[in-house]
Formats: sequence, structure tokens, C-alpha cells
Amino acid sequence: MTTRIAAVHGTLAPHRHAQQEITDVIAGLCLPAGADRGVLDRLHRSVGVRARHLVVPLDRYARLNGFGAANDVFVEAATELGARALRGALRGAGLGPEDVDMLMFASVTGVATPSIDARIVGRLGLRPDVKRLPVFGLGCVAGAAGIARLHDYLRGWPEHVAVLVSVELCTLTFQRGDASTANLVATGLFGDGAAAVVACGARWRGPADPAPATPATPAASGPWVVATRSHLYPGTERTMGWDVGDSGFQVVLDRSVPDVVRRHLADDVHGFLHEHGLKPQDVTAWVCHPGGPRVLDTVADVLDLPDGALDVTWRSLAEVGNLSSASVLHVLRDTLAERPPPPGTPGLLLAMGPGFCSELVLLRW
Repeated sequence: MTTRIAAVHGTLAPHRHAQQEITDVIAGLCLPAGADRGVLDRLHRSVGVRARHLVVPLDRYARLNGFGAANDVFVEAATELGARALRGALRGAGLGPEDVDMLMFASVTGVATPSIDARIVGRLGLRPDVKRLPVFGLGCVAGAAGIARLHDYLRGWPEHVAVLVSVELCTLTFQRGDASTANLVATGLFGDGAAAVVACGARWRGPADPAPATPATPAASGPWVVATRSHLYPGTERTMGWDVGDSGFQVVLDRSVPDVVRRHLADDVHGFLHEHGLKPQDVTAWVCHPGGPRVLDTVADVLDLPDGALDVTWRSLAEVGNLSSASVLHVLRDTLAERPPPPGTPGLLLAMGPGFCSELVLLRW
């Protein structure tokens, strides 16, 4: 059975700044007094980001003392941004909060109990019997993995509607007084935003869909999820993730990430497509997480992608930075809005993240 993606909606944190403005503030927060900022400037220029959205005003970051203060901001803002993203996605699908049967929430930039999804239920008026699944720890891969897990759920409950909400407030994790390369790269690459996906099972019948759609005649609102694949690479646990301490989430970001992608991704993608009688040249849309310039160059190289295949991803990276799990969902939204492939053709949504791992989602438009 297949799953229809009925709508994708993205939203961004309220405070937009050019990259140079952010770099100037980071210099004061992370570098010792009087230190040469040449390395910081070079790293922030190299990540391909022109501007980002921040969850709090730029001058407030110096006053966020400790993990508790940052996490308090996360809980309030994540609830607001997540609710806004889900409201927009439901509106795009022609559905109401009462139609949602399962709600998955993904984030790796803050923690809350009750979880953010529980708070969204009350704010938007979802049913009290909605199934909830908060997910923490998948990082950048969670947007793709979330769609894959919605698909798994809807194969068992094909008459249901399932939604994914991703909120990542990455700037709340930036470490003051930390001039390590990993922290400086993170402070140049990551931004704040949210996204939501509404998915419908193959036998769902709703007010805007009196008869079930079929893979041969997909709804105009989105593609079908045909199949998924997860792959965890042993021995790569320290490639990407967090070290959690008194100051909160300290980024682990090893320079070997592109090398891991180069070693593994091509075999994964070719094998996955081959199982479905496809080759990379058959794919009409590559919906790729914007992990950074070196990662994107490696993806294009090992998969031998044609020129322009990752243009939507590159543009998302430049305009808003890497939004962790929400980023690939923004790329999917933009692909749907700007470059929808011919009906009936295959697409591939892919992301990578802590573990180190990859998630592949085969789509049909």
C-alpha cells in the first residue's frame, strides 16, 4: 500500500539576519577577547548561507545564560512554530485538526515534558484520542525518517490521516566561549524553523476526497510514498551528534562527514532503486537535505547527478541555512510548489544524520 502526501507547510523563526550580522555577534560570543577572527569569517563564508532566521532577537543571545534559559525559550517557541506549521499544512490539505489520527513530533534542539506535540494538541484542538509519537535524537535525518514512519503507520491504518511536525531551534544550542571548529561551523550553518507534513492512507476518505486516489492518478497536492529504506553505519557514532553538558547541547561535527557519505551513499541509493526497477537517471526530482556545501557536492558526485538536480536544496541552504530535520521538508515543499515533476515519475527524498545514518524515501509524482 502507498501513502499520499497531501500537504507540506514550512515556517521560519521571526528574526531574519544577513550572515555577516550573525558572524559579527558570534565573534563576540565565541572568541576570546582580542582573538583573530579570520578562521571564523572564513568558516562562515564557506557554508554557502546568505541569511538565517533566529528564534530570538540577535542581541538577546548574549543574555541566554545556561541550558535552562535556552530550553525555556525552546518550549514556548517550538509550541508556537509547530502549531503554526501544522495549521498551515492542514489548511493546505483541506483538513481540520479533528481529522488527525496520529501526530509525530521531531526535534533535536530542546526537550519538554509534556512533549511539544501534547501542547500542540491542546492549542489546535486535535482529538483527545490522537496517537502521539515524540521523537528525539535523529537530528537532520528526522524529516525523511518521519515521513518514512508515517508511511509505516499508514500501511497498517490505511484509512487514517497522520501528520509529522518538525521544529528545530538550532541557534539555542550555540555554545558561548567555544571557539572549536565544530561550534564555529555550526554557528555559521544552522538556523531556526519548522515544517509539517500531512499524509493520508491509501483507503482514507475525506471531505475533499470522496473516493480514494490511486498511484496511477495521484492527487495534485502531493506525491505518493512508495517505499523507504533506513541504513545505520556502524562505527560512526562520533561523526555527528551532541555532547550534553551543563551548558546544554555541544555539537559533535566531524570533518569526516563527506567521506562517510562518499563511502556509503551510492551503494545505498543504487541498491534501493534497483529493488524497484529504477536507476538514478530515472529519478525526476532529488529532494535532498541541505547538509552543507561539501556534503551536497559529494552527493552530486557519487550519484553522478545532472547539473541543476540539487538547485532547490542549494537555494534553501543559501536563503535559510540548515534547519536540521525541518530542512528536507522545506525542500520538499519548494519542490512541490516550484518544480513538480511529470506525473507518474519517481522521485527520491534523502537525508543523513547522527548515527551516522541515512534515510531514503521513494516517491511517485
